[in-house]
Amino acid sequence: MNYCIEKNYRNNDALRASFNRLAEKTFGLNFENWYQNGFWKDNYIPYSVVIDGEVVSNVSVNACNMNYKGKIVKLIQLGTIMTDNDHRGKGYARVLMEEVMKDYDGKVDGIYLFANDSVLEFYPKFGFKEAKEYQYTKEVTISDECKAQNIPLKGKDDFDRAIKILDTNEQNAQLYMVGNSGLYMFYLSQFMTENLFYIEECGSYAIAEMEDDTLILHTIIGNGAVDEVIRAFGSKIKKVVLCFTPKNTGGFEKSELHEEDTTFFVQGKFFEDNQNEEFIMQAITHA
Repeated sequence: MNYCIEKNYRNNDALRASFNRLAEKTFGLNFENWYQNGFWKDNYIPYSVVIDGEVVSNVSVNACNMNYKGKIVKLIQLGTIMTDNDHRGKGYARVLMEEVMKDYDGKVDGIYLFANDSVLEFYPKFGFKEAKEYQYTKEVTISDECKAQNIPLKGKDDFDRAIKILDTNEQNAQLYMVGNSGLYMFYLSQFMTENLFYIEECGSYAIAEMEDDTLILHTIIGNGAVDEVIRAFGSKIKKVVLCFTPKNTGGFEKSELHEEDTTFFVQGKFFEDNQNEEFIMQAITHA
């Protein structure tokens, strides 16, 4: 069957709608609100096999430059990897991966992705290796009242404010994404509209979730100390789970991260040079 490969077509209404239909069917995701709010920029690039105007297979490239210990590293993350049920087994995913690798070979410091268990033998064919991530947690006792101020994200003005916060502040992390506030906003504008907080005492922001007595801290935007930010969430918090690697890991327990049906794959010089480092890719930047 004749097919063509289309790339970076976000402003093509028909192809974008077809892409969204496949994403909805495959993952229950839809990128249309993200697009309409202006967050889908040039750094999210779908590579799609298109047959008769319909997207039947896709691999998306996310430009994910990282600040790693003060230096900018040029990475890409592959995500939204999907093939329509009626078109599986025809090699379309392989064709798209080959196209991506051809376009980015030698142009970035590393490539990474998160794969489900059904395709673990696929990615090593393209030079990917399984890698480990490490998560930091600790038990806490806090006597203070909750002082973290929730910043609701309800519309464009709020979203623009969140982007400005992300674009103009460093993060208190060893490794964090820069230059791609749109990917943060994929979560903040849809699934995490109640999860941005301001901590006045240290002039910093936090993206966080509370589950019973556990604080899941996705990132600290600003230079506030991790313990100061944690304390701002008050006495209800008994345990803290970090979804990023803090600059200072003292006082935290480190464990290898195991996520159900998820394997971290990497390739490239950055990951080779840092294969013994114990970090995590921010969960809020998973594509």
